[in-house]
Amino acid sequence: MSRVVVRSFSVSLDGFGAGPDQNLEHPLGVNGHEMFQWFMSTRTWNQMQGKEGGETGPEDDFAARGFENLGAWILGRNMFGPVRGPWPDDSWKGWWGEEPPYHTPVFVLTNYEREPLVMQGGTEFRFITGGIEEALAQAKAAAGEKDVRIGGGVATIRQYLAAGLIDELHLAISPALLGRGEHLLHGLDLRALGYECVQHVAGTRAVAHVVLRKTTPS
Repeated sequence: MSRVVVRSFSVSLDGFGAGPDQNLEHPLGVNGHEMFQWFMSTRTWNQMQGKEGGETGPEDDFAARGFENLGAWILGRNMFGPVRGPWPDDSWKGWWGEEPPYHTPVFVLTNYEREPLVMQGGTEFRFITGGIEEALAQAKAAAGEKDVRIGGGVATIRQYLAAGLIDELHLAISPALLGRGEHLLHGLDLRALGYECVQHVAGTRAVAHVVLRKTTPS
């Protein structure tokens, strides 16, 4: 049965899912990369870069799990790139080069129409202007029995959480302190929305893994 999931989403100790001042030089915001040190040490990360080696253990287990049984992704526009406003042209094709790591249809939330973008390795970016529910409907249709992963960013995950549309959420809580940025859970009553913690694992790289699951209707 298809589920809507968030996987391997890093959060700072003070609750931010992205640092301030996101731009081409700082795609995760200033100091945002500090939250992802756990992921970048893993064998899964190295394999994504075409490299050998990398650490195994809890971090790699969660990193690898994040790519299992996926049939589609949903991204906010900020996750796709730093371009704002109407698309000036089709030159920006994402952060990932000619072969992005998704290998499925990826539905990008935007206010501005753009033709689908077919990339190497099976990734196709489709740009959705009708909001989160339209994107989810199209993603579920594309995914079939497989899961739909909400890849971020923070604003996109918050919208799907507030609507009670996420079935399971894995957060990697990093000891990094960002001070400013985009707060992930501020103002969201997850208990009232029907979520509870179903798993917590102490990592080996000063990171805590927490899995939240929607167990009751919101």
